[in-house]
Amino acid sequence: MRAREATSWARLTARGVRRPFARSPTVAIRVRRLLFASSLLVGGLLSTPTPAEAYVGPGAGFAFVSSLFILLFTMALAVVTLLTWPIRLAVQKIRGNRALAASRVKRVIVLGLDGQDPELTEQLMDEGVLPNFSRLRQQGSFHRLRTTLLAESPVAWTSFQTGCNPGKHRIFDFLVPNRKSHLPELCSARVAPPKRSLPLGPFRIPLGKPLIEAGRRSQPFWKILGDHGIVSSILRVPITFPAEKFNGTLLCAMSVPDLKGSQGTYSYFSSDTAERLTLTSGDRVPIEWMNGVAQGVIAGPENSLRKDGAELRLPFEVRAGANGHAELHLDGVVHPLKRREYTPWITLDFKVGLGMTVTGIVRFYLIETTPHLKLYMTPINIDPDRPALPISHPFTYAVYLSKTQGRFATLGLAEDTSALNEGVVDEDAFLQQTYLIHAERERMFFDALDKTSRGAVVCVFDITDRLQHMFFRHLDERHPANRGRTTKHKDAIRKLYIEMDALVGRTLEAVDDDTVLLVMSDHGFKPFRRGVNLNTWLYQHGFLAVTGDRPTGADMFGDVDWSRTKAYAVGFGGIYLNLQGRETGGIVTPGDDADQVRREIRDGLRALVDEVEKVQPVREVYDARQVYSGPYVADAPDLIVGFRPGHRVGWASVTGGISDEVIEDNTRYWSGDHNFNPPDVPGMLFSNRPIASDAPGIMDIGPTVLDLFGVAIPAYCDGQSLLPAPAASTGGSPVGTGTAGTAAS
Repeated sequence: MRAREATSWARLTARGVRRPFARSPTVAIRVRRLLFASSLLVGGLLSTPTPAEAYVGPGAGFAFVSSLFILLFTMALAVVTLLTWPIRLAVQKIRGNRALAASRVKRVIVLGLDGQDPELTEQLMDEGVLPNFSRLRQQGSFHRLRTTLLAESPVAWTSFQTGCNPGKHRIFDFLVPNRKSHLPELCSARVAPPKRSLPLGPFRIPLGKPLIEAGRRSQPFWKILGDHGIVSSILRVPITFPAEKFNGTLLCAMSVPDLKGSQGTYSYFSSDTAERLTLTSGDRVPIEWMNGVAQGVIAGPENSLRKDGAELRLPFEVRAGANGHAELHLDGVVHPLKRREYTPWITLDFKVGLGMTVTGIVRFYLIETTPHLKLYMTPINIDPDRPALPISHPFTYAVYLSKTQGRFATLGLAEDTSALNEGVVDEDAFLQQTYLIHAERERMFFDALDKTSRGAVVCVFDITDRLQHMFFRHLDERHPANRGRTTKHKDAIRKLYIEMDALVGRTLEAVDDDTVLLVMSDHGFKPFRRGVNLNTWLYQHGFLAVTGDRPTGADMFGDVDWSRTKAYAVGFGGIYLNLQGRETGGIVTPGDDADQVRREIRDGLRALVDEVEKVQPVREVYDARQVYSGPYVADAPDLIVGFRPGHRVGWASVTGGISDEVIEDNTRYWSGDHNFNPPDVPGMLFSNRPIASDAPGIMDIGPTVLDLFGVAIPAYCDGQSLLPAPAASTGGSPVGTGTAGTAAS
């Protein structure tokens, strides 16, 4: 593996999802798009590219190649979208009138607050600081919401949208092993380049069609609604990339890459040569700061149009200003840099050749100008104004949002937890960035509410997840992450929940008698004090073997001797057997031999004791064959570890490392988590109407929306409607109409 690729692999550790995909076939897509766009322009046709032509995927060092033709084409599509909006609304209304004849509501709003904890929410409601949540609880309903195994966003939100358990939709974790190489890869999508290319001097023109495959199976409930003529507006629901065609609008979220093809690679420009920072998720770029002037280079994606794959680069200059501020000179434009304040989104245009340009957007954050220059740059987001890949459906929806509301973050994991974890930015900077992104999402959400008078509106807000990950130490006095750190933001989570209450209040203003509002989270949150390194435990107990005398600490299973290894761990709780006929070089025989290994691992982990906290960190070890059902159970981890809150899988184990200690302190800013035993971290569900279940689960939400619109729930769904017709007809009036309904809790 090349050194650069190895570095990219290491970036997985910061968020658990940083592994870039294989090299992208994007140029082939862009060339085909260029030809397609040209033919449409010549012919005078203005229609969105088909999904097969529009789909492109992330890749390590991939380049998005734009051109004047595709730019004009995209802009023309945006204009047409705006001009034809009334016509399309009229057509949709006619279809919707027919489809809604069997509906019990005109509109369903699902407001997702990723990771909001029901226990904390209830505590703050009882204190009287969440009046809008309390109003929903009193007049409608409030319940704990059963989450998935694993209790994490990709698994839970996929079960939300499909109504199925992971054995039917095939998303089991952030990371899963490639059974041929054993190496971790993202579960959400797979990309392979075209097999052929055409040499043209120093250039190479990819030929053929790339392989682009979404990891998720089954179909989301909004696709089923659309097939019945009911339009949906879907915003930032995890695991919706690449965008799929359906009757509605959709903006993708988790798994959308940055322009480099990673899940988020930031840049840190610093003149401080004595500074000692270990960056695994960002690039540290040394610069000279002399007489108040510094010159540097922004590293963009690899130029996959060239045979040498050279990195695209943009030169810039920083000049000192008054009062600690500065100026950024970039591509002939001067941008003010205010100390400790983010810039607006700045466009980066990388020249590829053959008249083509790659476009991305970034924000800069000036940390200091004296005695050293320190400048943070966000990962290079795909430009929604000129999207280089389909981050939305239709393709022009992202353009519409950008034209009407301004540019916005498109990266799936846009809140840069890694830069805070690695000490490049502080908590002040992280909070500022997080709330800037949240404001963008709010504008999109209320625009969708305004535009969707009938149908479904679904929006997931990430801020509740990202901020709790980084500030949960403030809710746990004994947390190791508190050592030597300030308590300045001890009320950050409390303020966050109050902000979410205000969001619910503004949403309620848009709710009428014919609207059902569901406010939900996919899981809860608890402290993450101690990490359990599963691969270290497997090594110490003889299930995993190494090539030398002892592990060296190498990531990505660099130490492992597969010819003697029976089991290995990848991701946030999955353990896999090195099975004959499935893994390359597998040594465990299916049947009795495999069952014996499962039992020994299960019993051993259940008996594990943390001598520091004097507890058993493992609540349960699940057998995938017993907890999942469906055609994809064979792709699941063989065993799934359910940890006691406070303990989570250790950072080293996530990406195949073997550390010195089985259990160790977690001292990162990433101090809260949800990858614990699912019953210990349920999500929450509020509704403006009483529901007909005392134990709702996240797989019930999609079927509930289908049922409310009179659409039959598919037989393969594991979930059921929480608002069946008989219960809805006898329930109280919905919140938002001014009439109190029946309370449920």
